[in-house]
Amino acid sequence: MTTAATPFAQTFFHGAKADLKGHDLITPGHASNYGRRKAAAFVYVSATLDAAVWGAELAQGDGPGRIYVVEPTGPLEDDPNLTDQKFPGNPTLSYRTRAPLRILGEVTGWTGHSAQQLQAMREDLARLEADGVEAIED
Repeated sequence: MTTAATPFAQTFFHGAKADLKGHDLITPGHASNYGRRKAAAFVYVSATLDAAVWGAELAQGDGPGRIYVVEPTGPLEDDPNLTDQKFPGNPTLSYRTRAPLRILGEVTGWTGHSAQQLQAMREDLARLEADGVEAIED
């Protein structure tokens, strides 16, 4: 996927618990939110608000979940952890990049998933971790 500017540029979101400001950069190299929490080689982004909500809700940390509107500074590729591995194609419009994401703003007033949905997702993630499944980082 290219990130060339057009009059109809795609909006991208990044869910996190980090308290960031406009024009800050989100870069690879931070501890992953999943598995053994190794330094992530990529940063992840979605073109759907729902996928960003999951990211904000499941991120490590004690702060509130936050969703940022971001601008990729380099090329994006499909996130192999969600595309074709779990869902045919890329219905969540989830991507990853080795380039930083520039924060353009923050989404406020978003609605999270139900307690039951969150518990089910956490159980699924715990099951994957117990099975030794790690995020695809190659």
